[in-house]
Amino acid sequence: MRSFLSRRDRPPIGPLSDDTELLAAVAAGRAEALRMLHQRHAPWLRARLARRCADPDLVDDAIQDTFVAVWHDARRYRASEGQAAAWIWTIAVRRLVSALRRPGAGRSGVLLAEENWPHVPSAVTQSAEDAVLVGVEHGDLGGALARLSPDLRAAIQATVLDGLTVREAACLLGVPEGTVKTRVMRAKARLRGYLA
Repeated sequence: MRSFLSRRDRPPIGPLSDDTELLAAVAAGRAEALRMLHQRHAPWLRARLARRCADPDLVDDAIQDTFVAVWHDARRYRASEGQAAAWIWTIAVRRLVSALRRPGAGRSGVLLAEENWPHVPSAVTQSAEDAVLVGVEHGDLGGALARLSPDLRAAIQATVLDGLTVREAACLLGVPEGTVKTRVMRAKARLRGYLA
């Protein structure tokens, strides 16, 4: 059960609070901290998830489910285990995969091949990470990635571009950890050959 402090005992939070402080406040039951996290992270989550799924409703559902999970599980976040944004991204990509697996997700919910990923609207503020990803997708590396088989491309995307651990990628892709390692090794070897 969450322990609620009286308003005067709560440490102040504001727009300059870092994500770790906001997650601690969420764990203490402070809804305004969750709103701040949502304002800070929902735009880039939407941009990245929209590159992986053709259905904007499924993307929105995944984002909503992500922040519900953050509300319920913020106490589980440990700053020593990685950045808060990476923790939130891991939740978001898992929620998207879960949404895609639901009965009735339909054809519009299929994962997009990289060459068909839509461009992010200019209204969305582009982070340095998104700028790099756009360069990856549309540069020489993007062409090389498109030449990989879907299994190899998914393993590279999960572990390198999305930053998941081998264990997390194995869960996401529904294959054993050893298979993920092998696919990543093969994908890297083929990418070296394509880019040589």
